[in-house]
Amino acid sequence: MTTKQILRKYFIMGSQNCDRDPIAILKKAAEAGITAFQYREKGTDSLSGKEKLQLGLLLRDVCRDYDIPFIVNDDTDLAEALNADGIHVGQDDRSPKELREKFPDKLIGLSISNESDLDNSPVQFIDYIGAGPIFETPSKEDAKKVVGTEWITVLKNRLPNIPIVGIGGITPENAQEVLDAGADGVAIISAITKSANIKRAVNKL
Repeated sequence: MTTKQILRKYFIMGSQNCDRDPIAILKKAAEAGITAFQYREKGTDSLSGKEKLQLGLLLRDVCRDYDIPFIVNDDTDLAEALNADGIHVGQDDRSPKELREKFPDKLIGLSISNESDLDNSPVQFIDYIGAGPIFETPSKEDAKKVVGTEWITVLKNRLPNIPIVGIGGITPENAQEVLDAGADGVAIISAITKSANIKRAVNKL
């Protein structure tokens, strides 16, 4: 798969996002056709230490079974311990340059939410951009100011050769707006974890 194809239906989840077994949720999402998975164990009620690693191993194995890229959010030690396919970082996390030196063959994603981020981001070291939050989102306690679909168009014009995934408040009902603005894919959390019909939700994205 190309990076653009990997980003098309990009599922992000940690145990704190789930009201049922995260392994079962991921299996259903994988069967339904997600194209990538990011393990984001962060925020209130999230796991740490050995429990975080153990859940990561189980989630990674599901991804391996379905041949879906397994990406870790922010935690370089965890990405290494889980032999992840990629790592996604924010502006305040480890620099993409350091990550590229440490992980020359892993997929590296970077969140870019405003002009200041864009001006100061070493985009030559990344494989894709996470753009957002596009809409209001209940899933991230530390979400930045909503940027709207216009931000995707700005990024696409400035960096036409770097794939973009939109994130933040994306649902099956508004996903097309994000793609129409120029995103290569959509990243979703609660649109899957809170769905009563995961297969239908993934199919509609």
